[in-house]
Amino acid sequence: MSMIVVEGEVGGKKYREPFSKGVLARSLTRAEMDPNKAYTFASQIEVHLKQEGYNVIKLDELIRQVSAKLKEEVPETASKYRHWKKLRRCRDPLIILIGGASGVGTSSIAFEVANRLGIRNMISTDMIREVMRKTSSKELIPTLYESSYTAYRSLRIPPPPELDRVLIGFRDHVDTVSVGVEAVIERAIKEGISIVIEGVHIVPGYIRADLVDRSNVTMFVLTLQDEEIHRGRFYSRCRQMWARRPLKRYMDSFNDIRRTHLYFENQANLFHIPIIENIDVTTTIDSIIEHITKTYGCEEDVKGPKS
Repeated sequence: MSMIVVEGEVGGKKYREPFSKGVLARSLTRAEMDPNKAYTFASQIEVHLKQEGYNVIKLDELIRQVSAKLKEEVPETASKYRHWKKLRRCRDPLIILIGGASGVGTSSIAFEVANRLGIRNMISTDMIREVMRKTSSKELIPTLYESSYTAYRSLRIPPPPELDRVLIGFRDHVDTVSVGVEAVIERAIKEGISIVIEGVHIVPGYIRADLVDRSNVTMFVLTLQDEEIHRGRFYSRCRQMWARRPLKRYMDSFNDIRRTHLYFENQANLFHIPIIENIDVTTTIDSIIEHITKTYGCEEDVKGPKS
């Protein structure tokens, strides 16, 4: 049987490569199709192309035919596939910022979003904070050596009684770590690297506007309105074999964590950042990707990169 060749273009350079069921199947799994079903569907596409007499096919035409076939047979996957392909065709790096109070699930959602979009780079703001600790002494920036919700304990000047000391410490903590977050964003933009950055330090209003207002940078805030669900997330997380975080620490500070949770919501509303209730993982991920697809103002390659 003759080989089908796919023609495309990346960065102004044309390429030709054999049609691959494996490559197409991986694209479909990004759209949440079962791997076995994805490979079967890709095989059907290959048979269809050969029956239609294709020896060479443009990438745009291949994507069109795949989308049309999906719309007929698996409409729920068709929409996700189109979203993913649109993002993949953009030249600018995609930088996704996911913030939220401790325990709302930013790390797990960030991992799933990165996996769905094929983004290989992901970092937590806790990691950025750890790096900053190595370059700044505890005497110089004491709040950096506390958790976000206990940073008030290291404030040099105690706030007046009428002020919320938890939020004052939290803001100081976030403001400090945001310098490192900005550095990671700037580096990603300069190097053209797509990345997902997540954590309690992704707070609307703290990262420079010239960075977050870029069309290829998107920010989200995750929330959990039900306090018992939020509390339960800590129980689930601390039961994991790899978890080294003591549950008692979170439970003792749970009310303070909820105060930072409310602050996240207020800041998100103030700066018009999407707030997503993170009850169901799939729904949360779909909401994030749909929002990115609708708002991501990128420059597309004429023929798009390889899938």
